[in-house]
Amino acid sequence: MAPPVLARRTVFALAPTLLAAPSLAQGTAPAPAPASDPRLVDRAIGKAEAPVRVLEFFSLTCSHCASFHKEVFPQVKAELIATGRARLVWRDFPLDRLALVAAAVARSLPAERYEGFIGALLANQDRWAFTRGDPKEELAKMAALAGMNRATYDQVIADEALQRAILEGRARAEQEFQVQSTPSFNFGKGTGAGRNQSGNMPFDTFATMVQEAARA
Repeated sequence: MAPPVLARRTVFALAPTLLAAPSLAQGTAPAPAPASDPRLVDRAIGKAEAPVRVLEFFSLTCSHCASFHKEVFPQVKAELIATGRARLVWRDFPLDRLALVAAAVARSLPAERYEGFIGALLANQDRWAFTRGDPKEELAKMAALAGMNRATYDQVIADEALQRAILEGRARAEQEFQVQSTPSFNFGKGTGAGRNQSGNMPFDTFATMVQEAARA
């Protein structure tokens, strides 16, 4: 895949840069998004009582995340999630500014549209993330197809409190789950730490990790 025209800041540089920006500097930072903000509630698929909980840490501009979603996730959904063996919880781990904005847009859609929207973004990265045009304009078109009007889109991409909350969630993932790359997965039960696995993986490996977590 050709590199995007838009210059990207890596995961290691993104958080300090954004959080230290003038508009987010001490004394001028926007009020943080409250914990009760429905946009920050977990986005998940599968039965809440499923014996295994899988956390997927992903970035919407990550080609490996896109490969997993296109090649492996449909079988995971059909054979492990729909059958009640596992519940999958998506966790934002943006690798660059565009991924951060896209995550904010996805979380600002009605919860029932979240899975379809991130699926469309991951399946069509060439259309918006790696375009030769303006990625944010292409993202706006994708958001419009999901039912978000332009005024709302402009508000979301300017919402620094929401972006800060997403970055803080990513920082917690680094600390609590030692996430270093995307996609990364944590297979466990309830709120326990579980077992980490990084990188795209075939379905058989994913299913084995679910089976082992269920027996743990």
